[in-house]
Amino acid sequence: MASPSKLAHIVLKTNQLDILQNWYVQVLDARIAYASDVMSFISYDDEHHRVAFVSTGATERPTDSHSGLHHVAFTYHNLDGLLDTYFRLKELDINPVGSINHGPTTSMYYQDPDGNNVELQVDNFATAEAAQEYIDANFDTNPIGVPIDPEEIARRYRAGESFEELVRL
Repeated sequence: MASPSKLAHIVLKTNQLDILQNWYVQVLDARIAYASDVMSFISYDDEHHRVAFVSTGATERPTDSHSGLHHVAFTYHNLDGLLDTYFRLKELDINPVGSINHGPTTSMYYQDPDGNNVELQVDNFATAEAAQEYIDANFDTNPIGVPIDPEEIARRYRAGESFEELVRL
């Protein structure tokens, strides 16, 4: 058996193709790789497309009562990237609906114009093994983590507090 080498892309159904495409271009600092009246592809890295949109006429917003995808997460290389994105989006009046230190990640959750949840995160541990050790030791008692204030994290980080200290639970 062979496992995939990476997750290539996600595709979202919508009835507001341009609005959704432009929201993701802004949030992910992406570029449009292809666009037509029925579909659009965007990318923010060397992949030909990471997020695609298909105009299906879908109008029903996802809720917790719907089965299916809960959220999509995008990881930044470091806390600087996550915080810079937070402030860039805040200037565009795009604000997180929640921010949580999960233990393995520090995450900010946004909701796109169709109601899909998008997580922007940074890994709190240098290795997957260290993150797994944290999960093994802590998730039975708290699998979610604790709410955080991005403004407070940014203030403390810019005041010189180390990343490791900021993300320690």
